[in-house]
Amino acid sequence: MRETALKSRHSDLGARLVDFAGWQMPVQYTGILEEAAHVRRYAGLFDLGHMGRVRVRGPQAEAFLQRLQTNDAAKIPAGAIRYALILDADGLTQDDILIYRHPVADEFFLVINAGNTARDLAIMHDTAKGFDVTLLDQTDELGMFAIQGPASQAITQQLTDFDLSSLRYYNWAVTHIAGVAVELSRTGYTGEDGFEVYAPQARTAELWDAFLEAGADHQLRATGLGARDTLRLEAGMPLYGHEIDETTNPLEAGLEFGVKFTHDFTGRTALEQIRQAGGPARRLVGLTTESRRVPRQGYPVSIDGRDVGAILSGAISPTLGRNIATTYLPTELAVSGTPVEFRIRQASEPATVHDLPFYKRPR
Repeated sequence: MRETALKSRHSDLGARLVDFAGWQMPVQYTGILEEAAHVRRYAGLFDLGHMGRVRVRGPQAEAFLQRLQTNDAAKIPAGAIRYALILDADGLTQDDILIYRHPVADEFFLVINAGNTARDLAIMHDTAKGFDVTLLDQTDELGMFAIQGPASQAITQQLTDFDLSSLRYYNWAVTHIAGVAVELSRTGYTGEDGFEVYAPQARTAELWDAFLEAGADHQLRATGLGARDTLRLEAGMPLYGHEIDETTNPLEAGLEFGVKFTHDFTGRTALEQIRQAGGPARRLVGLTTESRRVPRQGYPVSIDGRDVGAILSGAISPTLGRNIATTYLPTELAVSGTPVEFRIRQASEPATVHDLPFYKRPR
């Protein structure tokens, strides 16, 4: 099992470590619900060293990316970041990724899901044939962690001379944090304001310690992947293997914002055919329930006794004070307020269709 540069820090803090996509990662330190609520109120520090990180360079880097993924790489300004998907020829999702256009150098940077890193790299190398492009897997070279929550900017500003108020959401910069050269993006996977830090592996633990020290007066805590999963679900953000996978397409998942029909990406024809046929046959929706039973992945979802879907993700929401979930429903039934049921063994529990996201932070 692989370990990130922060594994010893997690052990010292008493984290419960689990196998996540072949990496030993902290699922929680105290409790998932407590940690999630704390991030919404204050701030949390997350180890993201398991994510894949790939540098894309060369004269045809942009042309390569236009073929590889769904967003329009040609329209990404320097220093900006875009959400995108890698599809197969049938328009089915192989992964969702972030594309960074470097603020200074003539290159791109991709962040990909830990469980899909090997497959994504294989797809990238196959797609790169015929393009003058270099792919550099930096997963083992760069550490990665995030600070998320309302206090994120105040904490991070103590560690840098860079004016963080000038860094807009989904933008990144090359700067120094606590004297270490880093790449810093205003991104995250919690629905809160925050930053993701990319630094040399050998300096990552040092930076982690600096953040915890600087954030002590702001209630900053190390936070596990369990809370991150709850937070992203509240924010309506998809997770590969749950809301999206190789059986789903981005149109039915509500991810049209990451698809631009301006270039010849793999899977474009299949998506155009879906649009020409009137749109997807099903849609991703949220569910809320007053039941004390938590809807979990795989539980059947029914309407009037007829199975119409299955739970994709489910959790206790500390922010909403009720249980929440996601599912796909036939398009004609994917309407907010529609009553449904989810089934645990032979018992059916009531739920209601809810538009995504469940939570949006105050702006």
